[in-house]
Amino acid sequence: MLYLLAIVGALTIAVLLWKAFGPGLRSQPTRVIGPDDDPDFLWEVDRQFRRNSTDGTPGPEQDPGD
Repeated sequence: MLYLLAIVGALTIAVLLWKAFGPGLRSQPTRVIGPDDDPDFLWEVDRQFRRNSTDGTPGPEQDPGD
């Protein structure tokens, strides 16, 4: 009976060590992308800027009095 408990304990420790330090189980940290780094967000902002600057309404670079 004592041998059985020793085997179960050793297996438990082995599994826990394998889970903690085993190969291929380390996940890569994910990088959080802010809106100023997001290509889709930047594309949408550029599209809105170009649409506003070509439809006749004054854009940020145009003087409204012209």
